[in-house]
Amino acid sequence: MDNLEVLLTQQGEAFDAFKKSHDEQIAELKKGMNDPVLTDRLGKIEKSLDAAVEAKAAIEAAIKAEKKEREDLEARINRHGIKASGEAEAKRELELKEFNITLASLAADQKKKFTELDHKGYDEYKSAFNSFMRKNDRMLTAEEVKTLSVGSDPDGGHFVTPDTTGRIVKKVYESSPMRQYASIQVISTDALEGIEDTGEAGAGYAGEHATSGNTTTPQVGKWKIPVFWIDTEPKATQQLLDDAAVDIEAWLSGKVADKFARFENAEFVTGAANKIRGFAAGYTFAADDGSGVTWGSIGYVATGVDGDFAASAKGDKLYDVMGTLKNEYLTGAAWFTRRSVITDIRKFKDGQNNYLWQPSFIAGQPETIMGYPVARMEDMPAKASNSYSLAFGNMKEHYQIVDRQGIRVLRDPYTAKPYIKFYTTKRTGGGVVNYEAIKFLKFGTA
Repeated sequence: MDNLEVLLTQQGEAFDAFKKSHDEQIAELKKGMNDPVLTDRLGKIEKSLDAAVEAKAAIEAAIKAEKKEREDLEARINRHGIKASGEAEAKRELELKEFNITLASLAADQKKKFTELDHKGYDEYKSAFNSFMRKNDRMLTAEEVKTLSVGSDPDGGHFVTPDTTGRIVKKVYESSPMRQYASIQVISTDALEGIEDTGEAGAGYAGEHATSGNTTTPQVGKWKIPVFWIDTEPKATQQLLDDAAVDIEAWLSGKVADKFARFENAEFVTGAANKIRGFAAGYTFAADDGSGVTWGSIGYVATGVDGDFAASAKGDKLYDVMGTLKNEYLTGAAWFTRRSVITDIRKFKDGQNNYLWQPSFIAGQPETIMGYPVARMEDMPAKASNSYSLAFGNMKEHYQIVDRQGIRVLRDPYTAKPYIKFYTTKRTGGGVVNYEAIKFLKFGTA
């Protein structure tokens, strides 16, 4: 909280300096002058302002992740009907239950009989897995090999225990803005399916002994989001692994989470068809005048200038984008764009000379554009000819992330000597499920 107070002060000072310098620059430009010293000073102020805003957002994301982790834990405990005398016992029961679900799914894939582990069996698996991480496979005892076999994947490797998986997921959540805004579902199959209700049932007045006679039936379709294998290969020396003081689970979760977060975030934003489909690419876009577009297409408003904002009244198109979004999506709506676009918008004013972009001076509340939160996503396309570099809408309604339960690790001591590689895989997917919940600003003429 002390860090937040310092950052809030820095934000306020930087924003005041920015407004003063920007107003000076506007006055100079009106006189037909362009002071390079003033321009350079403004750029440095903006960098300082961005640094404070992003540092504040990072701290708040970590706090939000802690809160979400606790809420998710309570929800999972309640969902599984776990009764325990305290949080530690409840978490232990939950880990065992969720690990058995992963193992049951694995057994179903292999068409094998499955016997649930008890607490003793789970503790033995965790101990054997730790030995597997530290030692060469051939150095494991026969009992450790047998214990590990319950979590062996047919393609090689062993499933990570839920406590380590939880650390990885938490770190990914902190690092990846898409997971903070989109809807997330964990499954035990290879795809998530849902229903598209794209029409409305008819209604009318009915009499005491007669119906209204309305026969309008809503149109119903189906969407399907498959999961895909993604992987990473963190490396460690044998000396590190031999050090008993090193928390191998923490080391692995940190390395894996960082790689997965960066890859996933890029794919959830700009992924192509036939893989994880990003929300900002791979779909059909159609010009939207406010009356909506055909289902299956995503609406946009053009700036009127190729590769840039409008020549004058630059902020007006932002209002136009907001105006195309239905009211029911405004609750929970946010702006999604990269830092360079925010830098442009930061200079825009409304008719009362107020800046459209505002930093937040309250802990827990993000920076805003016209009163709505901003999610910084550097994976969104840069401003260019006909680019879709700015979006506004409700990401939780718009985009669905799907995770297949379980993360797998294969120890490889051979291909990167003298390092030990840990080939780590998971299965995840993503796609748009509600096409009208987000609108884009297209940097083009039409």
